[in-house]
Amino acid sequence: MAIGAVFDCDGTLLDSMEAWHIVQSDLAKRAGIVSTDELTVELGPMTIPEAGAHLHAKYGVGIDADDVVSMIDEGMLEYYRNHAKPRPGALEFVEALNELGVSCSVASSSPQSYLQAGLARAGFTPYLDAIVSVDDVGASKRDPAVFNQACKLMGTRIDETWGFEDSLYALLTLKRAGYKTVGIYDSDLAGTFDQLAEVADVAVRAFDELDPRMFVE
Repeated sequence: MAIGAVFDCDGTLLDSMEAWHIVQSDLAKRAGIVSTDELTVELGPMTIPEAGAHLHAKYGVGIDADDVVSMIDEGMLEYYRNHAKPRPGALEFVEALNELGVSCSVASSSPQSYLQAGLARAGFTPYLDAIVSVDDVGASKRDPAVFNQACKLMGTRIDETWGFEDSLYALLTLKRAGYKTVGIYDSDLAGTFDQLAEVADVAVRAFDELDPRMFVE
């Protein structure tokens, strides 16, 4: 029976959340507001178009929502193309799963342009059977569609697929949909370690705490 692993990208495979915080801070300055942890939590579950519309409507950022999305794209694409790097141990873990015959994919809230650039630069692309963005399915991670599409493209069953996430809300989506879950702690803003541990089948602070063989045994 085929085993699958579907990974979140930012904060899980890529050590990229700081780049998002820098872009958020820049957008807040343009709106004349302070970038706070509350704003980070507010924007966390949103897709890029949703965040653009929200920042424009609520805080007056940009000419319109599309203008805000362009601002986000400008800053983030520069990061993904030139600075994206894996979280410690993440690339080695995905390589090891691949060698053990586990199908691997990415399901992310980031646009395909970000994912393709960042995952290639960080070295993950050769080990992935699919890269799916919420934009591809027209639904945020509050809905399991992006995970289900990744699962479909890998050819694995949901109950034989592990979902790896740093965000509590996305872990809850995976759990409700029937996936086995791994919480990878990154930041209290995405979910405290205790919150992740309460929801996930396995919770760790770093990839070196995981044994790849566990996922095929």
